[in-house]
Amino acid sequence: MAEATQRAILNGLGAVMAAWAAFATAGAEPDAKRISEIVANRCALCHGPEGDSVSPIFPRLAAQHPEYIAKQLADFQAGRRKGTMSDQARDLSPEEMRALGTFFSQKKPRPQRVRDEDLAGVGRYIYLKGNPFSGVAACASCHGPRGAGTVQLPRLAGQHAAYLESQLKDFTKRDRTNDNAVMHTIASKLTDLEINAVAAYISALD
Repeated sequence: MAEATQRAILNGLGAVMAAWAAFATAGAEPDAKRISEIVANRCALCHGPEGDSVSPIFPRLAAQHPEYIAKQLADFQAGRRKGTMSDQARDLSPEEMRALGTFFSQKKPRPQRVRDEDLAGVGRYIYLKGNPFSGVAACASCHGPRGAGTVQLPRLAGQHAAYLESQLKDFTKRDRTNDNAVMHTIASKLTDLEINAVAAYISALD
């Protein structure tokens, strides 16, 4: 990866960490009954009771980093990220957001099978090595070789391919701006084939 891109990623991560540190203030933790009610009445309809959404429209939350889930909820609430989730997150407290993140992080996602081995093979190459001809950085350089992510970056492994495709396209169009700005540059260099291929490969990781 080019040195300038690496610096940009590190700067972006620093901004994310600063925002999260400001958000993650101490407070009274909500009781388990309250979190169970939120999951049953709000989360489960789209994401499933165990965070293992069966619909490709909605992301799988099972095994996602709790800090990342809490940050996304805070961003929806503050309007930094747009979407129907804004209404669901509107009245959540920071403590409830963190507790929901912890709840889903402890769930185990179900693996998905590869439907097109050839397409996934192209995706594997892009994910692990990038595309030196177009300047696309390897996804693994930030999200890890198995898509495990970090506290600041989402776990991608096992995510719905269609959802991954939609998010990459949103980054390309700059419709999603609440996360690392480097993703705008990376996603904009991906062709439709590369987006589909990377998504297919990631969806089968566990």
